Amino acid sequence: MNVRPIRVDDLPGMQACNLQNLPENYTMRYYLYHAMTWPSLSYVAEDHKGRIVGYILAKMCVDISEGEEPHGHVTSISVLRSYRRLGLAKKLMIQSQQAMCAIYNASYVSLHVRKSNRAALGLYRDTLGFTVKDIEKKYYADGEDAYAMHLSLK
Repeated sequence: MNVRPIRVDDLPGMQACNLQNLPENYTMRYYLYHAMTWPSLSYVAEDHKGRIVGYILAKMCVDISEGEEPHGHVTSISVLRSYRRLGLAKKLMIQSQQAMCAIYNASYVSLHVRKSNRAALGLYRDTLGFTVKDIEKKYYADGEDAYAMHLSLK
């Protein structure tokens, strides 16, 4: 497996991975916006044939007018089912978090996860050390609640 920063030509493969695995889907414009605005924060995992089998799409958030510290946010992460339990999601998360710290001096990273997604909760909470900061009612389009999670990067 090769984990590397995204390139614009990876976007169709990332979108295909998303469409195959997740109920929340994004337009190509949304992927392109992330890739062009924060190119160093999003990564892909590719197999030996160069096929995208996983990705992380991340961004920076900062509202200087409110004195908020710079922090990262994981917009989306997905790994194809046949490539799960190999540590790819963990590796993608760590790569992105390291870039958030090194490039943007991020103080923390946030993300949202479906309350029903036990596998993702295990990764975020038990493996990576995220904590639940809040519950966002009806966050997802289908009405499911989300845990708003947070990990200090300091």
